Amino acid sequence: MKKDFTGTREPWLQRVVLTATLLLSFQAGAIDTQRDDVQEFIAGLADKDQFDAAYVEDVLSRSTVQQKILDAMSRPAEKVKPWHEYRAIFITPERIAAGVKFYGEHRDTLHRIEEETGVPPEMVLGIVGVESYFGRITGKHRVVDALVTLGFDYPPRSKFFRSELNEAFLLAREEDMDLDELVGSYAGAMGPPQFIPSSYRHYAVDGDGDGKRDLINNWQDILASVANYFAAHKWRAGQPVAVKATLQSTDIKANEKLKPRYTVGKLSQSGIEFQTELDSSAKADLWALEGATATENWVGFNNLYVITRYNRSIMYALAAWQLGDAIMLEAAR
Repeated sequence: MKKDFTGTREPWLQRVVLTATLLLSFQAGAIDTQRDDVQEFIAGLADKDQFDAAYVEDVLSRSTVQQKILDAMSRPAEKVKPWHEYRAIFITPERIAAGVKFYGEHRDTLHRIEEETGVPPEMVLGIVGVESYFGRITGKHRVVDALVTLGFDYPPRSKFFRSELNEAFLLAREEDMDLDELVGSYAGAMGPPQFIPSSYRHYAVDGDGDGKRDLINNWQDILASVANYFAAHKWRAGQPVAVKATLQSTDIKANEKLKPRYTVGKLSQSGIEFQTELDSSAKADLWALEGATATENWVGFNNLYVITRYNRSIMYALAAWQLGDAIMLEAAR
């Protein structure tokens, strides 16, 4: 017998509807704009940046705090996967092939950018390949939702994300964007290069001279902006990123942070074997990563550190660099 879902529901259906309703209410809910911290944020935008307070409150009132965003922030791949599993996400035949195709479509732009900035095509390719699969995966969260969720309900980094929410309002005003329509990652990063609002404001450039900085749809702007980000963080043209190393007897412990502590000369004298043409005074350090069968030891240089300015992870930096290299090697065949 068919059930009549328009009238009184069967008990089992009532339970399903109730469970779904409770789950939905837990996963997403409107921010309380009367909270003291929210009111303080609104007042700050009005006083410091001359926004209309009613407008800011209206935008925030339409945002939702989402549990799935908090969950994603608490378990990024860089922190929960070992190196060999993390690398396998990005260094695949399919992604390399997509990168070769993308390179063929944007070859002239990439080499012009290299001439202007010193940042090679492989580095730009590696970034957009890891960040968004060359524009295929750019995120579906409303930027305001992501930044409100993390700015007001994620205490470990609330100050940072509240600042990014402030930057998002400024960005939308400066670039004539509809703040309600901006979408991106769970962390509020936008477009194929996944720039957070502050990076968009400070490092985006007009790559095609049309008077706009469009990091959502304009690949000339996107690629030029990625390169500009690296140039601004002191990328050194023609210098290496990293090289595998062999350890003899050494008292140097692997770096657990990002910035190089030593020099090429110091590492070489301390029983670490690696190949480089860099001067002995060049900054360098040792990182140990979990390979599939054994520890991988890497000596990284200034340019490895520069990549971590884009995403503060050695694994991310190595993956982006290796993907770009693999694409260029395949394209040259």
